[in-house]
Amino acid sequence: MAIPGMTDDGIGSEQLVNAGDDDANWITHGRTYSEQRFSPLNAVNRENVSDLGLTWFADMDTARGQEATPLVIDGKLYLTTAWSKVKAFDAATGEPLWEFDPEVPGETGVKACCDVVNRGLATWGDRLFLGTLDGRLIALDRDTGSVEWETVTVDQEQSYTVTGAPRIIDGKVIIGNGGAEFGVRGYIAAYDADDGRELWRFYTVPGGDEDESSPEYLQAAAETWSGDVLGGENDIGGGGTVWDSMAYDPELDLLYFGVGNGSPWNRAYRSPGEDGTGEGDNLYLSSIVAVRPDTGEYVWHYQTTPGETWDYTATQHIILADMEIEGEQRQVLMQAPKNGFFYVLDRATGEFISGEAYTTMNWATGIDENGRPIENPETRIDKTGAPALVMPGPLGGHNWHPMAYHPGENLVYIPAFEAGMLYVPEEDWKPDRARGFNIGFDLGAGDLPPDLGIRREVVKTLKGSLVAWDPVAQEAKWSVEHPGPWNGGLLATGGGLVFQGTAGSEFNAYDASNGEKLWSFDAQTGVVAPPITYTVNGEQYVAVLAGWGGAYALSVDGGLINDLAPVQNISRLLVFKIGGEAELPEMPELAALPLDPPPSRANASVIAAGGESYARYCAVCHAPAAVGSTVLPDLRRSGTLSNAQSWMAVVHDGLLKDNGMAGFEGSLTREQIDAIREYVIFRANQDKVMEPAPEADQVARR
Repeated sequence: MAIPGMTDDGIGSEQLVNAGDDDANWITHGRTYSEQRFSPLNAVNRENVSDLGLTWFADMDTARGQEATPLVIDGKLYLTTAWSKVKAFDAATGEPLWEFDPEVPGETGVKACCDVVNRGLATWGDRLFLGTLDGRLIALDRDTGSVEWETVTVDQEQSYTVTGAPRIIDGKVIIGNGGAEFGVRGYIAAYDADDGRELWRFYTVPGGDEDESSPEYLQAAAETWSGDVLGGENDIGGGGTVWDSMAYDPELDLLYFGVGNGSPWNRAYRSPGEDGTGEGDNLYLSSIVAVRPDTGEYVWHYQTTPGETWDYTATQHIILADMEIEGEQRQVLMQAPKNGFFYVLDRATGEFISGEAYTTMNWATGIDENGRPIENPETRIDKTGAPALVMPGPLGGHNWHPMAYHPGENLVYIPAFEAGMLYVPEEDWKPDRARGFNIGFDLGAGDLPPDLGIRREVVKTLKGSLVAWDPVAQEAKWSVEHPGPWNGGLLATGGGLVFQGTAGSEFNAYDASNGEKLWSFDAQTGVVAPPITYTVNGEQYVAVLAGWGGAYALSVDGGLINDLAPVQNISRLLVFKIGGEAELPEMPELAALPLDPPPSRANASVIAAGGESYARYCAVCHAPAAVGSTVLPDLRRSGTLSNAQSWMAVVHDGLLKDNGMAGFEGSLTREQIDAIREYVIFRANQDKVMEPAPEADQVARR
């Protein structure tokens, strides 16, 4: 079980570079630096996966989204959970070994666009490293969970967060951050694994003060921005946060990372030309960037969405592989970012090799010979100023959920989906870097009407699928449709299997060659995290962290996921082996309080104003049109609706800040906050008529 070549000094460069030869452990986020998420283990295979059973499970103490990839080192399993907590277990028995709580302040939750999640750990020497939601980088003793050091990596006065897993290259801990929706300037940085000292920082967008002394790559980027909105009193940050994907090629000594969306999304406000409409490519937004990990020196970039205005991040999973293309052996980098195209690049030079659509889209019709998208001008809302229904929407055609690559099949497995959005430019938009979404679009403009039939029909158009993509032919070999678009990350194995969880609360195994479902487990909750596999004493295990949450779960009524009963959060680590006989407890009831709002007596103008404020400041956590979710409180059912003072104490004063509900004083006036209450009362009364009669069964169960 011991890691080959590991000394008393623990895990170092030799072990990480050669992680592909160690099939027993899982010592870095994507299993190897290439991030293929492929394990050669084959004791669990097509022939016997039907005998796979739960062998142990562990309940988490955070009922929020679970997105982490566990690490396994010498028979011990380590994972992060929501609110940046860390837990360690015996990987064979599930015996708890230790746990760590960084005590992230609850009010930090309002800075997170997409739930209080964390995607995992890194290891070096005898330590574990994690980024916390409030922007700290912490080193823990791997045996005890005690803190070795911690350092703050962001300006905590701004709306930065850290949710991604660090990577470690030659003793340098590399981590980015999130917050582009709120008005921050993105960067990625490296820290010394011994003491947490910052070693280098790479900004992804200009600061507005570039001159001849600035790094050349930032000088070049500044030429692609227009207007005077970066830096100074009215600084809008620019965005470009590096909140997830990284990969490393030891032979080329190149670190690759994906860059996120602009701040604000609407380029007309972010980078206005002389006519006031959007202008410029806005480097290095929505780009894949290659740097030297020792110094942070820029080497090359490829921009997937020039001048992005739709929240088309390129922070999605990056995979490195070697394959034959047109008779030539190529070292490639592959990505399926939000914009809907699957890209194959030369990872040494950044040269565009090929790109084709892997999901439905209407913003572009293809990619030209120079690697630039051929755009549909009608969807260029930052130019037209007119609303447009665009595919994909801000959830993308693929989000953070990791893909997997099977070298034997030469297929990339994509957790893809179809979900458009009506983008409506917000008039006279002004930034608010303290609270609320700074995107320059009206998030309330596309709210569904209070008609359950219409809502169900619209939600049925939101589709998820597992797509097996041939990166050479640039086409799907097979696909499997899922309920809802927010399905789990992937694992491919030498046993000819692909594992994935679903929004429909299943954890499934598919035949890697044709997509036939060979095994399924009722997880009792939506599974969005990616699985791993490992061995202890020669026996193979498969593990996945289950727990419904994240951007989609917060923004869409859980009861409208393709007519399924509401998906609730039951956060657990699930571990399987052949012949496992453990059983989960009985599924708990999900009791929904009936809608019983006070009468709606406010006039139409107050309700409309409240709706506008709700869309900008509340919808990201409590869902558009206040439809609620099963993860955070449904405001239509709040006991404070009938008491204006109680509502004010929560929303204005921050009475519940320790629970994640920060106060909005300074961003919203008391009058605006009360108008939001009147809007929610109005919406609750609209939806009340759609509820079953009191004598009907109001307890939803899966």
